[in-house]
Amino acid sequence: MGIQKDRVKFNVGGRIFETTATTLANAGRNSLFGAMFDDEWNLNSDATIIEHFIDRNPNCFSVLLDLLRTGELYLPQNLPEKLLYREALFYGLLDHVRSAKWGPFDGNRLCLARSVTGQAPGDGTAIRAGPDGGCCVAHGSMVHVYDWMMEEHPPINLDYQRVNDAGWIDSESIVLSACERLGKGDGGMGLFSASTGELRYKFNVKHENQVKSYTAGALSFSSDYKLFSSCKGRSNEYGIGVWDQVTGKQIDFFYEPPGWSLGDADKLQWLHGTNCLLVATLFPRKDNCYISLLDFRDKSMVWSWSDIGTPITDERRVRDAIAMEETSSICVVNEYEDLGFMDLRRNAGSVRWSSRSRLMKGKMPDEPCYPKLALHEGQLFSSMNDCISVFCGPDWVLTSRLRRSYGGSICDFSIGGDRLFALHSEENVFDIWETSPPPII
Repeated sequence: MGIQKDRVKFNVGGRIFETTATTLANAGRNSLFGAMFDDEWNLNSDATIIEHFIDRNPNCFSVLLDLLRTGELYLPQNLPEKLLYREALFYGLLDHVRSAKWGPFDGNRLCLARSVTGQAPGDGTAIRAGPDGGCCVAHGSMVHVYDWMMEEHPPINLDYQRVNDAGWIDSESIVLSACERLGKGDGGMGLFSASTGELRYKFNVKHENQVKSYTAGALSFSSDYKLFSSCKGRSNEYGIGVWDQVTGKQIDFFYEPPGWSLGDADKLQWLHGTNCLLVATLFPRKDNCYISLLDFRDKSMVWSWSDIGTPITDERRVRDAIAMEETSSICVVNEYEDLGFMDLRRNAGSVRWSSRSRLMKGKMPDEPCYPKLALHEGQLFSSMNDCISVFCGPDWVLTSRLRRSYGGSICDFSIGGDRLFALHSEENVFDIWETSPPPII
């Protein structure tokens, strides 16, 4: 590491700045400064200091240099925020700006940062958070993509194919699943550029060496670059397909056993610790709920549960499900936001319902947005009408609520890039929730 006498001089747009290697090292090796200097950040301590010229905005450079010195972000009133973000992108300092702008994600400290009006009122179906704090919003056959500054990129248009699900491979790549149009031979899945909307390649389904048309549904991604999707075709290619995210080639397929509905699955979740995939088909897509764990190593269903043959009431219909690996259990939610838990160590175990967290009593609205679940850094989130509840601790106690009535009920929400995005149904408005940075002492 350099010492204070290792001074560095910059000429940025005609203004002279001096700093030290110690300060520049805070930028990290992936920054422009990391590329400019040697691996050890050692600079010559001769009396003559080399002046490095950078043809960029000097006002923004001053703010970013102060950020590297203090860890604090101060934006003068006469400096546009988007201009600073553009310059931070050039220097490779966006992560530093984001971490100074808001703190690490904490569901109990989230504050509403802003609301964004969508492009198709009343037609929003899904929202997915990107890894860098951006998001994409799907409605009908259109997907609108936003970067972390909420600048909208060119939309992705699937030409009348309804989008079923979306997922981010990285900050520049989005996978979309869509319905096949009868007789058209389209549908399925594709990988798109987040910045341009360009289709990079399609994920094909092959059966007996023939490419088949299919409808792709729920998506999930694994840490070893596998992509999973529920697939429903015209013949016997029903089940869960597996593709390589990098090449787009199909590498495996799990055909559904008789009596199950893997091809219609609403929810997929890859369990990193067990190398299994959670597959859930939920009401109201099907009259009965199916939840299973698939092990692709030996093509077996290692755990399963269904409500077939059990007395079902409206209070017990499962609307969403999520696996919690740390407790070896699956959490489900009904339309009253009762949480239920199933022990994965017991095959076909019963649901242990808990009403301690119930927030709403009475019937759902005539056009309901069904509750959804998310698990993030040990906190459990559940949407209900126009609010999101946060549960913590071993007993999943309700600890806070996020509420924003503008735009109607929440039809979907997603967490990523240290942000929570909530999509409202009536006005296609989505809210952005962030954790306030710690106070400066």
